[in-house]
Amino acid sequence: MLRNREYRVLLLMMCLISIVAVIIAAVISPMTLVLTLITSTLLIGCCLVFTRWRYREIEKLSGYLRQISGGDYSLDVRDNQEGELSILKNDIYKVTLMLSEQSSLLQQEKIELTNAISDISHQLKTPLTSMTMMADLLSNPELPVEKRREFTRNIRIQLERIGWLVSSLLKFSKIDAGTALFKHDQIAVKKLIQRALEPVLIPMDIKEQKLSVIGEDNATFSGDLNWTAEAMINILKNCVEHTHVGGEINISFSENALFTEIIVADNGKGIPKEDIPYIFNRFYKGKNASEDSVGIGLALSHSIITSQNGDIEVKSGKEKGTQFRIKFYKVTI
Repeated sequence: MLRNREYRVLLLMMCLISIVAVIIAAVISPMTLVLTLITSTLLIGCCLVFTRWRYREIEKLSGYLRQISGGDYSLDVRDNQEGELSILKNDIYKVTLMLSEQSSLLQQEKIELTNAISDISHQLKTPLTSMTMMADLLSNPELPVEKRREFTRNIRIQLERIGWLVSSLLKFSKIDAGTALFKHDQIAVKKLIQRALEPVLIPMDIKEQKLSVIGEDNATFSGDLNWTAEAMINILKNCVEHTHVGGEINISFSENALFTEIIVADNGKGIPKEDIPYIFNRFYKGKNASEDSVGIGLALSHSIITSQNGDIEVKSGKEKGTQFRIKFYKVTI
């Protein structure tokens, strides 16, 4: 214990104070000298015992911290007593809980990352394998012209699919990393709908689907036009894909004091009840998903909308169509 520098300094100070007290007491009277010696001895002893106890408690806390640094978060050092050491123990326990939660989150993120990489590999493997086979066939000089055109067209389709997948994953990574810069412009909902409909008008025309757009011309919301249009396009593509020939797609929008609401509904085959809780999960493919579906479009839409103070929910029933209800809430200061 005497190897501890702080302990030696404390002992030296107590001895010096006692010596001074003894000298003063000796001048006063022999009885005072005796009482001073006894009191000084007791004080030094009590101080040393108390200091030794404090150092033992601190040593225990040091061992606890070493266990925490080793990844053991199961210990509990909470102390309901008064005093600085009790406060320190409780603060250390709070930090331990925080580190434990962060460790669990990191572990969960590692699992999700592993699963995401596995899903991405699976999504890329299929088109790459298909293109490799068609490329080998194209190298055959005796391949008929019609087959050559067919394989070339299929390769182009697969490349577009891979390009879309990579582009979507890059957008996801920006949103997850918090580096996606969302503007806060005042956007007319009518303008957003017009922008989002452009890529799906031809597929709708091919399937002879009817379109209805009803809403308040002055309805607006605060957000990013390009990002939000991306989200709306994915939702509309989903509706077009799962609505039969001659079906209907209805878009309505309105604004009130609390939020701006956009409703996209179709009368298609609907989403099975068991799939609804998972349709916004990345790479999730429901029972009605097409073979070419990657399961990322609706997940991207969800991330974009929720990142702009928005919310999206879905209602659907088998052969009863699907309704996407989007709300952009007013930002209150």
